[in-house]
Amino acid sequence: MKKKVIEFQNFSFKYESQKHPTLKNINLTIYEGEKVLIAGPSGSGKSTLGHCINGLIPFSYKGEITGSLKIMGKETREAGLFALSKMVGTVLQDPDGQFIGLTVGEDIAFALENDCVPQAEMLPIVEEAAKLVDMDGHLPASVHHLSGGQKQRVALAGVMVDQVGILLFDEPLANLDPATGKRAIDLIDQIQKEKNLTVLIIEHRLEDVLYRPVDRVIVMNEGTIVADMDPDELLAADILERVHLREPLYIKAAKYAGCTITKEMRPADLSRFRADACREPLARWLEEVNVERPVPGKPPILELEHLSFSYGPDAETIRDVSFAVHEGEMVSIVGKNGAGKSTVAKCICGFEKPASGRILYRGRDITDETIAERSSKIGMVLQNPNHMISKHLIFDEVALGLYARGLPEGEIRDRVEQTLKICGLYPYRHWPISALSFGQKKRVTIASILVLQPEILILDEPTAGQDFRRYTDIMEFLVHLNRQGVTILRLPMICT
Repeated sequence: MKKKVIEFQNFSFKYESQKHPTLKNINLTIYEGEKVLIAGPSGSGKSTLGHCINGLIPFSYKGEITGSLKIMGKETREAGLFALSKMVGTVLQDPDGQFIGLTVGEDIAFALENDCVPQAEMLPIVEEAAKLVDMDGHLPASVHHLSGGQKQRVALAGVMVDQVGILLFDEPLANLDPATGKRAIDLIDQIQKEKNLTVLIIEHRLEDVLYRPVDRVIVMNEGTIVADMDPDELLAADILERVHLREPLYIKAAKYAGCTITKEMRPADLSRFRADACREPLARWLEEVNVERPVPGKPPILELEHLSFSYGPDAETIRDVSFAVHEGEMVSIVGKNGAGKSTVAKCICGFEKPASGRILYRGRDITDETIAERSSKIGMVLQNPNHMISKHLIFDEVALGLYARGLPEGEIRDRVEQTLKICGLYPYRHWPISALSFGQKKRVTIASILVLQPEILILDEPTAGQDFRRYTDIMEFLVHLNRQGVTILRLPMICT
């Protein structure tokens, strides 16, 4: 019989700042060596569940607990945060928030230094952990110069050195494009098999996680567990649609074509999906799909002419970039991680000054204008919300820009409340931002720029970390804004 390593019994939790519990009557058992996906829409309580498992609740985030939670047979409230950290290793959705050391090697060694491991013993342990995540050639490198996928590998190595029995990944794909996300899932799968670890993955990008097998999928909604199934059984049911989680695209397409999905078709993985009965209906459906033809645009509102920029002397990040965006268009700049998408956007906003070339706004050269001068017409939402947030409460963060512009109190309140409703954040307006998931923080930063009503809105990976419902809401809202005349420049994640 398998050993119980995580056991919730009638467990509920309410944050101090909230009136109602975030988790309600949770009953869940995870066994040694299992690989479990915990899914749910934004705000469903899945990140809070993770915080309970790794001890951040109740030792960092205070609140009221009822029921029982045992990790490795020990009640968490009695174990203490340090003891739990030796049992559960956590890789955060934002690796930058996890780094302590200046270099890859220093960061991996941090836990060992805390344990007073002699340096002679420490070095081979660090090298082994780095090799396990394929980062052994980067030990002297600065953690801040790594790609998103590399940062995640370093964070994983940092928790592996403690030889924990449970690995918890909190939305590990939130900042990764699909190709990099697949490599991350490959790595998690490899380590779980080699070390026989218990692995919990909190994520709503089901299709990407199910690229490798999992034992169970736990689905959460509104603070409760609504499903605990094997992946094939789950995808044959209608639960994901009911809780507004996006089904894998091949499942959605098959359903649109009129196919009935059953467990026997093994729908959890596209490579195993027995879809012979769906081929003919899918072909007919594809022929019937109408594709909208683009309408000729208005005069250019933004033009880049031969733009080049480099962060250092070795190589240019962008070289001789030229394009025009017409007034009222919604334009996507696509490319893999590191292609230079974000750098182009930063040059447009004035965060970076190009080495050569010009930026024109309505035919006027704004290359030498300040960030403040450009901000009245161009707004940008950064890829990482933690790089934008400066207030403690959601309402105050969204209102910050309006206060800086000196608007009347009543107008600020009305505009902030309207924007929060549009972004699905109004019920949380008095919440501390520290209690939000990555996806919720992302919506806060989008709201903080939307409320300023810019003529050009630039969004760097706007749907990163969003569940399907919020993804759809944001995209529909962007289409609505675009139809009202706002020019939108999107930098989406894309598989290359």
